[in-house]
Amino acid sequence: MPVSTPPTAPTSSSPAVPTLVVVGHGMVGQRFLEALAERGLTAAAGTTRVVVLCEEPRAAYDRVQLTSYFAGKTPEDLSLVEPGFMERHGFELRLGDPAVSVDRTARTVTARSGETFAYDTLVLATGSYPFVPPVPGKDSTGCFVYRTIEDLLAIEEYARTATTGAVVGGGLLGLEAAGALKGLGLETHVVEFAPRLMPVQVDEGGGAALLRTIEDMGLSVHTGVGTQEVIAGEDGVVTGMSLSDGSALATDLVVFSAGVRPRDQLARDCGLAVGERGGIVVDEECRTSDPAVFAIGECALASDGRVYGLVAPGYEMALTAAEVIAGKEAAFTGADLSTKLKLLGVDVASFGDAHGAAEGCLDVVYADARSGVYKKLVIARDGTLLGGVLVGDADQYGTLRPMTGTVLPVAPEQLVLPAGAGGPVVLGPSALPDEAVICSCHNVTKGAICEHTTLPEVKKCTKAGTGCGSCVKVIGQLLPQSADAGLCGCFAYTRSELYEIVRTLGITSYAELLDSHGREAARGSDGCEVCKPTVGSVIASLAPTVGASGYVLDGEQAALQDTNDHFLANLQRNGSYSIVPRIPGGEITPEKLIVIGEVARDFGLYTKITGGQRIDLFGARVDQLPLIWTRLVDAGFESGHAYGKSLRTVKSCVGQTWCRYGVQDSVKMAIDLELRYRGLRSPHKLKSAVSGCARECAEARGKDFGIIATAGGWNLYVGGNGGATPRHADLLAQDLSDAELVRLIDRFLMFYIRTADRLERTSAWLERIEGGLEHVRDVVVHDSLGLCDELERLMADHVRGYRDEWAETINDPERLRRFVTFVNAPDAPDPSVKFVPERDQIKPDLDILAGPVLAIRTLEGTAS
Repeated sequence: MPVSTPPTAPTSSSPAVPTLVVVGHGMVGQRFLEALAERGLTAAAGTTRVVVLCEEPRAAYDRVQLTSYFAGKTPEDLSLVEPGFMERHGFELRLGDPAVSVDRTARTVTARSGETFAYDTLVLATGSYPFVPPVPGKDSTGCFVYRTIEDLLAIEEYARTATTGAVVGGGLLGLEAAGALKGLGLETHVVEFAPRLMPVQVDEGGGAALLRTIEDMGLSVHTGVGTQEVIAGEDGVVTGMSLSDGSALATDLVVFSAGVRPRDQLARDCGLAVGERGGIVVDEECRTSDPAVFAIGECALASDGRVYGLVAPGYEMALTAAEVIAGKEAAFTGADLSTKLKLLGVDVASFGDAHGAAEGCLDVVYADARSGVYKKLVIARDGTLLGGVLVGDADQYGTLRPMTGTVLPVAPEQLVLPAGAGGPVVLGPSALPDEAVICSCHNVTKGAICEHTTLPEVKKCTKAGTGCGSCVKVIGQLLPQSADAGLCGCFAYTRSELYEIVRTLGITSYAELLDSHGREAARGSDGCEVCKPTVGSVIASLAPTVGASGYVLDGEQAALQDTNDHFLANLQRNGSYSIVPRIPGGEITPEKLIVIGEVARDFGLYTKITGGQRIDLFGARVDQLPLIWTRLVDAGFESGHAYGKSLRTVKSCVGQTWCRYGVQDSVKMAIDLELRYRGLRSPHKLKSAVSGCARECAEARGKDFGIIATAGGWNLYVGGNGGATPRHADLLAQDLSDAELVRLIDRFLMFYIRTADRLERTSAWLERIEGGLEHVRDVVVHDSLGLCDELERLMADHVRGYRDEWAETINDPERLRRFVTFVNAPDAPDPSVKFVPERDQIKPDLDILAGPVLAIRTLEGTAS
């Protein structure tokens, strides 16, 4: 039964109110409704009754981001319809009730339910349908198309019993479908009739770079061959495919993604003009051969003779039609076909004359197959940028695309070469004119964006950044950089101010904080990648005090964490993970050493002793992590938090117990401190060390807080670090007793956590904070702000509330469910994680990441 949104305003029974019927409610159909609302053409405004006939069982959703469903987004997350939008404007949306016929003489549309709607204006936004090659066996059980959420749900269900999948088509959607099948745990093949992948968007060089990168991910690619037949058993279930080169593939699931065709049958049946190869013929106003009927989006054959299969031209058509229906002048004469997207984790972009079809044009090419990077700029002889292809590194797309048609301000070679080889020169958005289109999805110019001050405001007022998202980085560069001291576009507060809000009001969730203290335009949104992990860290550090869960993967907290926190382990370059058990103070018993050795041996892990006096185990698959940690926890180990922004280690020398120069028991102090501050979430990682004498064997002055023993007690140093910008720590206090030392460290750490910026080490914080070291000393030693009691209470809350994350994880079956490579095949290992032997251990198979380096061709085409 169709589901409808009831009318809330006068209907067609009121002669003064015309009726507009929209057939189709996809992305373009929804943009058209928004354009009507912006122009006051709604029932709520008393001007127009609008009826929307939608074939699918759900309202418009983001088809561009369809594959993100397999990354955890729900159908509701993908929805493009703001809650209450239909009711607020009086739009009558009928779900699951598509139009089946149009009577242009009577001006009526009949829906599948049998209901007939009279119209004054009809808008066809029927979109397109997937093209399925007419090969034998195409209708066998196990064959699917990749177009709607329902298609994805069906594929997901069928894949539970499948082992191998094949995608027919190596274009944009085909590669997304291949990524989805691989993510579902299937051995995946891609069959593309053209000689390269993405033949419409990229050239031969770009296709080669893309091919190598995708094959290195474990996908099998077959180019230059077509599908001859889908082979099925006697039960009609897919068992394989035969290809045009005579080869065969064993597969039990086939996804057709060989392009789309305009859905123009409704128009054909009612006698509207259609193109020879499909598409409803429209003029520059998007009117069909019947002046009362418009067509927009992928179903329309535009006045320039094209059927546009991208969302951006569809949006432009929607705006044009709405403007014309409102009685104003507008025209759609063509659109930019530039695209940028991430396929299987690989950035791919093309713009302008990407294939160099213009007479006399020249190519500037840089290719590095080892790193999977290919860049080509197409340049006219006068230096005008005509187009380009970017694979593997598309950072400059947002700036280069708007510059198409202009003479570049620098030599084109400098824009494609890597550092050390004559480049790169980064052209900032300031080099663009105000009329340059930054968001091609919604045709928003630089000038329009620069009228606003925050990203949420830009999205709300112009819709820029709400389409494919490729322009968001450039938008951020265009917005004021210094006028707003807020954490990000979602919060006008700094990190330290948000800490105070969370602590004072006892806020326990990111959503609650965003809705109560976020910028107006950001409230109710999903936030951004800056504030989510930052707020997640703040809530985690205050969890015992505000009553939040201290487990970082509980509920909403899981979605806020950085990459490594998602699996409580450090992700390594080949997709495997490392295990770092805590070894407080570097002290370990022979029995525990044996356990680590046995675990490393039994799971085939690479082992290395670190500079932090721990033992790292490398090469674990995500599904092995709980098994490994079960054995480690049973042996008395706990998480070393190498994956988190928290305390890592407290190093020590052997101290006076063994060393003839030692004056204090540095090992005991290091163990006490590491056990006290373990799991303490902070703006950045924390490292410490305790040296038993002035010889400083533990290198304490290169740590965030370091302790050096003296004859009279302990000296406390703060704000040091090693790394790329080493800094010696500064003396905060000297000759402290054990209790005094711990008390000052408590205060120092909590004051740092309270006032530092996101991702700010103690060294940078100490140099940035007003008053520097002297101010910090006044606060934490002399209690100049009267905060010390509170700082000590906060640390006491942490110590009292500490729980080992891995111990909690392995004892909770629900929490263990996340530690799988493939959700539908939890026992299947990741086939792309491979190793080779070296020095009686293993190392990642780096040949997967390597390959020959292609030559660089300059503007004149000569090798350099």
